Amino acid sequence: MNFIDFNIIFKKGAEWLLSNGIRILFIILFTWFFLKLKKKVTQRFITFLLKKKDDVEFQKRTHTLVTIIRYALTAVILSVASMMILKELGINIGPVLAAAGILGVALGFGAQSLVKDIIGGFFIILEDQIRVGDVVEIGGKSGLVEKIGLKTTVLRDLSGNVHFVPNGEIKVVTNMTKEYSRYVLDIGVAYKEDVDKVMEVIKEIDEELRNDSDFKDDIIAPIEVLGVDQFASSSVIIKARTTTMPLKQWRVGREFNRRIKKKFDELGIEIPFPHITLFMGTDKQGNQPPIRIIHKNE
Repeated sequence: MNFIDFNIIFKKGAEWLLSNGIRILFIILFTWFFLKLKKKVTQRFITFLLKKKDDVEFQKRTHTLVTIIRYALTAVILSVASMMILKELGINIGPVLAAAGILGVALGFGAQSLVKDIIGGFFIILEDQIRVGDVVEIGGKSGLVEKIGLKTTVLRDLSGNVHFVPNGEIKVVTNMTKEYSRYVLDIGVAYKEDVDKVMEVIKEIDEELRNDSDFKDDIIAPIEVLGVDQFASSSVIIKARTTTMPLKQWRVGREFNRRIKKKFDELGIEIPFPHITLFMGTDKQGNQPPIRIIHKNE
């Protein structure tokens, strides 16, 4: 009958603890040290960046990017430490790495769109393509950016509809409010009007608007009157554009249109509109038949 020799087990255990156990303890201590170091380094990095630029959206973007980097570093440190501990425990890490690789491939195939969205979101934030509060067009949808996440970007359009756009599907981003904005005016006047005079009137209206206390802070530069752009069916089109602060182009443009209408009416400058001439034909004697208008209440 075989008896368990506890002395031998204790001796072997003590030997293992003195060799492998101490190494495992050092691995755990070094892992803890690197995790703490990572936290301090990333925190100092955030502080350094935020001192350089006093911008709320820049601060949000910096925090998001550093958080992603922090999680990635944590995953790398813990993975390396786990492999080292498994090796010290006498476990062959070759099959473990192979199994992890197979699992990673399987997850990769199953979550391709998710990974694509996250990578897309990371680069949108990194490159500062858009910010919360911008008005953009993405994937055929336009609106105000309400949220930029790693997976989706959220837009709200003028009607109040909310659009969730997966970041992985974003190919082209049109940002209408980055750094500055512009409002383009296509002003139609009758063919009989003096276009040089009309262009001078447009500049006068712009000067009045830029001196208005309600609008002067919204307009960056004097209007650019680009000249006669085209000869339309019933009007001569004069093209101009004004440069404004971000998001202010529509407010300025609407006021500009209002003042143009009032000024043109005051000066007698005709803004043409389509006319329809009805020809009822003639009878055999060449006379035009009378036209009778019937009201609905008759």
